[in-house]
Amino acid sequence: MTLPLHSPDVFQVFPYATPYSIQKDLMQHIYESIEGSKVSVVESPTGTGKTLSLLCASLTWLSDDRFRSVRAEETTSQLKNDSDWVSSQARQIRKRELAGREQEYQKRLAEMRKTEAVLRKASSGRVRKRRETLTDESVFLPDNADLADPEDNISPAVRALMKKVELSATPSCEPVPTPTKIYYTSRTHSQLSQVLSELRKLKHAALLNGLHVQASLELGPAGPEQPKNLTVHMINGAPDPSASSVTRTASLGSRKHLCINDEVKKVRDIDEACRELLADSSSKRCPHLPPSDDRVRMMDLRDHILASPKDIEDLVEIGQMLGTCPYFGSREAIPQTELVLLPYNLLLDKTAREALDINLTGQIVIVDEAHNLISTLLSLATITLSFRDMSASLEQLSVYFSKFRNRLTPHHALHLKRLMTLLVALQSVLSSRNASKKDVKDATDVMTVGEFTRSLGRKVEGVNFTEIETYLRSSKIARKISRYSDKLSQDASKESQRTGKGGALPPLYAVEAFLVAMNNVSEDGRISMSGSKPEEYEIKYQHLNPSTHFTEVVASARCVILAGGTMSPMSDFTSQLFSHVSPERISTFSCGHVIPSTNLQTLILKKGPTGGDLLFKYDQRGNTTLLAELGQIISNFANVVSGGMVVFFPSYSFLDLVKASWGESKLLDKIAAKKKIFYEPRENTDVDAVLQEYTRHIYDAAAAANGRKPGALMFAVVGAKLSEGLNFSDDLARAVLVVGLPFANLNSPELKERLKYVRALQNKAGNSGAGKDAGMELYENMCMNAVNQSIGRAIRHGGDWASLILVDSRYASPRIRQKLPKWIGDTTSVCETFGQGMKELGAFSRQKRN
Repeated sequence: MTLPLHSPDVFQVFPYATPYSIQKDLMQHIYESIEGSKVSVVESPTGTGKTLSLLCASLTWLSDDRFRSVRAEETTSQLKNDSDWVSSQARQIRKRELAGREQEYQKRLAEMRKTEAVLRKASSGRVRKRRETLTDESVFLPDNADLADPEDNISPAVRALMKKVELSATPSCEPVPTPTKIYYTSRTHSQLSQVLSELRKLKHAALLNGLHVQASLELGPAGPEQPKNLTVHMINGAPDPSASSVTRTASLGSRKHLCINDEVKKVRDIDEACRELLADSSSKRCPHLPPSDDRVRMMDLRDHILASPKDIEDLVEIGQMLGTCPYFGSREAIPQTELVLLPYNLLLDKTAREALDINLTGQIVIVDEAHNLISTLLSLATITLSFRDMSASLEQLSVYFSKFRNRLTPHHALHLKRLMTLLVALQSVLSSRNASKKDVKDATDVMTVGEFTRSLGRKVEGVNFTEIETYLRSSKIARKISRYSDKLSQDASKESQRTGKGGALPPLYAVEAFLVAMNNVSEDGRISMSGSKPEEYEIKYQHLNPSTHFTEVVASARCVILAGGTMSPMSDFTSQLFSHVSPERISTFSCGHVIPSTNLQTLILKKGPTGGDLLFKYDQRGNTTLLAELGQIISNFANVVSGGMVVFFPSYSFLDLVKASWGESKLLDKIAAKKKIFYEPRENTDVDAVLQEYTRHIYDAAAAANGRKPGALMFAVVGAKLSEGLNFSDDLARAVLVVGLPFANLNSPELKERLKYVRALQNKAGNSGAGKDAGMELYENMCMNAVNQSIGRAIRHGGDWASLILVDSRYASPRIRQKLPKWIGDTTSVCETFGQGMKELGAFSRQKRN
């Protein structure tokens, strides 16, 4: 019987002397969630060491679990009173062999760390030769070897290379694979790089893996009882702590991010160009991927990857040094890793997981920055197919079919004809629909998948979408047709193929993605058609159920943890992602902030300076009196707030309206005289420049003012570029104002369908009488999730302080207030008059400034 683990009182790997109490509570919650195989939603404000706590708790459990397995094995062996002397000796020999292999491998990794600096110098002058890509016409056929076989098995040697590591390696130098791993995912590679910086802070010597402990247990008998604090027990044991000084980590990325072949990187479809060069031929094979009979280069790269934690840029650099592909090298490292870092799309997309040989069964999954997980899951399954893509695909198909029709097998010819018939029908229904509504501005038709399929007409009634999708996947005909079309374009213009027209993927890929989406559960999706002229016509498959592509992750993994700085309202995640999970398996955790309560002020402002109600509903946003009240509020606040102020508006259109109104009344000039005004740019490329100028002005102005900090004012938009992922710490944001509630447009066809969908699910489950409308609950949660992200831009570390001001009387309602983050709940003050708000803000600012 396996005894349970108990969360330790002290986490030995924690890098600082004593964690904050909220950090300890968070680590213990994560530890217990993993041990209990829970699905947990965790909220920990920025500045509270969330990432560090996630790593400490999960890696500690991983280490303790291996120790538990070893103790259980030892105890079982003793209880059997084994009289088979031969079997007993064989087990002891095997244990010593495994421990010896692990210790030898750790020494090898230590040597790898020493040689990387030398490799960087040696690689600086390396020259790489360019290679030509294949142009043989035979590669454009559905199957190059046998036209009767629709399967396209590219590079069986590479598959053997990835699947048979243990068979071709020398046992004495191969590490033992780690059975349980932590898959840590976040939105971007840059955020994962920050995770690595936190990982490097840990006391890795305290993380002893099971093999080292196993070697120490041979020194004496194992006791029958499980120690409560396994980590401390391990530290006091016999193994050499330096033997496991680094957590084995692998960062995963796509070919786009990891390819080191200069020629392949110029091609618009890097995946396909890579596959072309995987043919096991000395003249055609990519020079950076060793053949299957050459294990030395790939194992060398794998060991360099595991020697020290590396992000995507580090992997590319070490791959270039060794002249070996980091994409396949990182895959090779997965079996021996303890921690795997990967972006959202590689974890959430089943096809991507299969391509990387990721098996989540029994593993630990941590989704960081999970506040937008639901929107990400929905967007991954939502596909848009434009009229232009349909036309281009049909043209390419027709040219290809005419060229090769006499060489195609009946199987291929039949499916290509069906695909052309389907594309003609799609074009026809879209053209006829939009022709009938050419005078209706922004008209959008929404229908179920079944209704849309029937609208395609009799010609496609016998066409099985699933069969076409299967054919496209198995034959990879979209790649072959696009390559052939590129070849024709290249013959007409030598630059077409290599420039890639901005990197756009072949149009048939969009058709294939659309057909894949159509084969989801029909009630989980809707089809919409829109556009007023041919170049704008499009069909969109909108997915409505975010749990569809997350269910398998939850069902397979031992534990799933969703973590973020602001996860409120948490009911969104439990109802939309975990409705199929038993309530006993779901847990939530929201911790306070590391700052003292005196460093945070939260005000809800109900009245303006003239006593007018502050109610920024959509139909009131053009009210000039209300806009004048808002301008006077910001002008007065600018008098008392030192440093920077960030004001979030519900939308760009409302911000434009405010600028025009205040410009006309000269109120904008009055505000600008107190603080220099900056505006959030609409283009991503301009964000860094605006932020740099904003920062420079705040600190330059502070120095020029002899201690007083007039600072600057940033006008931003909720849900836009500055509302998440950015730090407005210290003087960059001594006050954050959120104007109104940024409710989404209820007239949006997509939003209408989503609200109808969740209401239908509520009625189906028999919860219609529970008192809460599921559609309205979702609508409010979407709004408050965006508000909470904006609020989180301030208070970025333990010594920070700021005021949070919610400018709308609706924030005072209990229904809205309960959806605010718990860490600001105790500091919230509802101001019935503007004078009260001004007094409290002034007192707080003066106290902190002094």
